Amino acid sequence: MSLQRVLVYGGCGALGSTCVKFFKNKSWWVGSIDTKANDEADKNFIVNVADPWLEQEATLSSAISSALGNNKFDAIICVAGGWAGGNAASEDFLKNSDLMWKQSVWSSCIAASLSNKFLKEGGFLTLTGANAALKGTPGMIGYGMAKAAVHHLTKSLASENSGLPDKAQVVSILPVTLDTPMNRKWMPKADTSTWTPLEFIAELLYKWITVPGERPPNGSLASLITKDNQSKYVVE
Repeated sequence: MSLQRVLVYGGCGALGSTCVKFFKNKSWWVGSIDTKANDEADKNFIVNVADPWLEQEATLSSAISSALGNNKFDAIICVAGGWAGGNAASEDFLKNSDLMWKQSVWSSCIAASLSNKFLKEGGFLTLTGANAALKGTPGMIGYGMAKAAVHHLTKSLASENSGLPDKAQVVSILPVTLDTPMNRKWMPKADTSTWTPLEFIAELLYKWITVPGERPPNGSLASLITKDNQSKYVVE
């Protein structure tokens, strides 16, 4: 059986690190894209966030091409991103909006471009939107705007002539609140029974990748809903 390969964009973040560990435990070859190395990954591709958008893609494309040779990825998982708040009256409104665009939209578009080049026929691409961005987000406009753009990108990539490989599929996960160390630090009194465990997401993505019949329809926006410590996904 040929070695299965996955690329995790944002492989040093809380969710990305969980995905890297999960797939490594399944004996997959795992590549990680981030601003620093993940020691558990088989290969690290370092991105300089100070570089322009096109230069980031070109640098990653060249490094991945050298590492893969004639091989392709079975899946590409983009979980890069971040959060910043602020409405139009906020002093940091434009600054935070710019940051959100770079963290979520730049990374998602680069993941789409890399999928065109390095994803197998019939491969699977996962992007990360946000449940909150299905409607207005007045207290975090930049965040909601960037995530809504990822939702649109997902729908576009699932459409005919999108540039993805033949029979490849794309789905976006739409978290509400993830159970991360940082969220627990900054929201110590929150009801964590509604937070989605990172392991649930890694396992869900693994199932979607390895069992195509378990996937939501191509182009789906899949909200991750957790209640009373029980998690599921709901296609929007």
